[in-house]
Amino acid sequence: MDLAAAHDGVVVNADSAQVYSNLRILSARPSIADEARVPHRLFGYIDGAESCSAARWAADARATIGKVQAAGKLPILVGGTGLYIRTLLDGIAPVPEIDPTIRDRVRALPVAAAHAELRDADPAAAARLAPADTTRVARALEVRLSTGRTLAEWQSNKTGGIADHVRLLPLILLPDRDWLLARCDTRAEAMFEDGAVAEVEDLLRRTDITANLSVRRAIGVAEIAAWLGGETTRDQALEALRLATRQYAKRQFTWFRNQPPPEWPRLTPSETSKYFASYDRILQD
Repeated sequence: MDLAAAHDGVVVNADSAQVYSNLRILSARPSIADEARVPHRLFGYIDGAESCSAARWAADARATIGKVQAAGKLPILVGGTGLYIRTLLDGIAPVPEIDPTIRDRVRALPVAAAHAELRDADPAAAARLAPADTTRVARALEVRLSTGRTLAEWQSNKTGGIADHVRLLPLILLPDRDWLLARCDTRAEAMFEDGAVAEVEDLLRRTDITANLSVRRAIGVAEIAAWLGGETTRDQALEALRLATRQYAKRQFTWFRNQPPPEWPRLTPSETSKYFASYDRILQD
């Protein structure tokens, strides 16, 4: 927000949970006061009755970034969903629609059976993927059976990325892990007090927001729903939320430390001020 205020910028969301209008508290979306301070885009713009994919978000982000640039402003992409960012920058594989009959058969298989079939259909993918990774194993198998090509073959010809058309100033923040996990615990308690329970109650009342939709899989929804349904106590639900948040933070920390290009700066909070100062000079030029 400081960068946006100083350089006529617009903050553009790149977080898969913060796209949903139903989860301001549970997804830690910017507050109303934050949104009033500088322009924000793609926060809370999708109702939970729809599922947002990386491809859809990337298309929306491309359009939004184009409009921001056309207005002479600076787009500042912020968020922790690596798949979304990678899809926007690198593009997406043009995989055709999967035959519904094949998809239904594959998705009905136990993951062990799907992985065994994948070993025959796409040995390289089977070797790369964990045998218990239900989603990725099913995706690799259904693509191979439906299209006759492996997912890796499709992914070698990605289209639609913007990395070659923009000047990118990346920055990865890696705070102290103990501090981060303590903050996760504190945040969980604050969410319970500040409206997260009401958000889940509203979701559960919606007959059009079924359990298979992405918004229902956001961290905190299942934990609070179990308490509301009498399956757990409030303390148990709070502890489950804390645990799920810490586990997710650890996975995110590891992903952003290892997966983005090695030349992207990885900084602790104490190191960020000098980089922001250098960005200020670049942006002024």
